[in-house]
Amino acid sequence: MKIAFVRKAYTPYGGAERYLSQLMERLCAQGHEVHVFAHRWEAHQPDEAREGRGTPVFHRVPVISSPSFLEALTFALSARRLLQEQEFDVIHSFERTLYQDIYRAGDGCHREWLIQRRKLDSWWKRKTYVLNPLHQTLLYLEKRLFQSPRLRKIIANSRRGREEILRHYGVPAEKIEVMYNGVDLENFHPSNITMYRRSLRKELHIPGEGLVILFLGSGFRRKGLRGLLDSLPFVKKEVPQVILIVAGRDRIEEYRQRARRLGCERNVLFLGPTQRARELYATCDLFALPTIYDPFSNACLEAMATGVPVLTTPMNGVAELIQDGENGFVVRDPMNSIEIGQKVLDFFFSPEKAAIGESARKTALSLDLDSVLNRMVHIYEEFRK
Repeated sequence: MKIAFVRKAYTPYGGAERYLSQLMERLCAQGHEVHVFAHRWEAHQPDEAREGRGTPVFHRVPVISSPSFLEALTFALSARRLLQEQEFDVIHSFERTLYQDIYRAGDGCHREWLIQRRKLDSWWKRKTYVLNPLHQTLLYLEKRLFQSPRLRKIIANSRRGREEILRHYGVPAEKIEVMYNGVDLENFHPSNITMYRRSLRKELHIPGEGLVILFLGSGFRRKGLRGLLDSLPFVKKEVPQVILIVAGRDRIEEYRQRARRLGCERNVLFLGPTQRARELYATCDLFALPTIYDPFSNACLEAMATGVPVLTTPMNGVAELIQDGENGFVVRDPMNSIEIGQKVLDFFFSPEKAAIGESARKTALSLDLDSVLNRMVHIYEEFRK
């Protein structure tokens, strides 16, 4: 098969990019011809002249990068033009585009995100939603995407994501398939704890005793870092040696200042973007992502596969896998720092800490990446019939 993937920015940091990279590797190994249409990428060197056997062929999609709404619009238009120049058996888009057979709704619904972010924004900020050209462009592209007669299948990565698409856009239910993200169970394994925990804690100057919480994700505001930071003084009263590791891409300074105002500056380590996620999962006791909106966090699933319990919210698709207090924790309100702090303490003082981590690993076993990737390849093959 000749398969095209569409992803605006292809970097080694995001969960969607790791998923796409592994999917492409699987397809290339099976002898399929794989093409990637992206504006920029970091993980591979472009070579548009190669035949697509053994390695993906990258095609640069030109955009007008400023202002931001033009980047989204021109990427969709340019990608459509380039895709129409060739014949593909399957076009699989990871973006809100205008020419695709399959859309993976990994970023959820922008319309739903605007609803959820009202919890964060002031009344005057909410008034600007209808005037912001970026929001209007994304809503336009999203509506065009879901109404496209060419679109044959939508992959939602949670039941909640499927419900949002049905509710906002009235897509025929039979077009939407729920497929949870998969995880590499060998790469993210409890044995990593023995391999990395002691050495990385030493490298980061983290005391052996106490509680280590990991927050990993880009887009700190959406992923709930503020509520987590605000919970630290509450946790610190009971566990003075609590350490919060913050890893991911975003502007750090405002959060560093917040930690300082809370009197917790020494309890927070800001690492910035990282490619050491596997080691960091193994280093922490609890992975916390009290997100405002996240269709399905790969990071949470990777932590669970490592045998680390996850604390998150119902706005994260991963919450559909969590039984509160048994294999992880779910907080109802990502802005309620007391609720977050109490859940953290419930975990720390639980005599069943080890069992909760083991249960998290058992839950992840049902989402073996090989099975998920094979299911996706089967969908491609069905398109040829």
